[in-house]
Amino acid sequence: MPIINFISDNDELIPVTVKSGTNVKDAALDNNIDGIFGECGGSCTCATCHVYVDENWFDKIPQSDEFEQDMLEFAPEVTWQSRLSCQIKVDDALDGIKIIIPTRQY
Repeated sequence: MPIINFISDNDELIPVTVKSGTNVKDAALDNNIDGIFGECGGSCTCATCHVYVDENWFDKIPQSDEFEQDMLEFAPEVTWQSRLSCQIKVDDALDGIKIIIPTRQY
């Protein structure tokens, strides 16, 4: 089973083991990771699950679609590493991925 390495806004490493096919938002919520809310339930309509994907992993995940890019306009402090965690499904190829939690979602 793949591991997601969450990096909190105070640089704490929080490794979480998930089933293959789980999205990053659900993994965060299921494991009480602070800083990810997912108010829309994962339907890509709120941007409260905004995260930064570590630069070494960014090119290993599928590219965001136009709808996700539009939603990211509502997230604060967006960078080139920004993604909505509800849109990132983790499989064995992403075992060890580093996900950085932003300091705020609003």
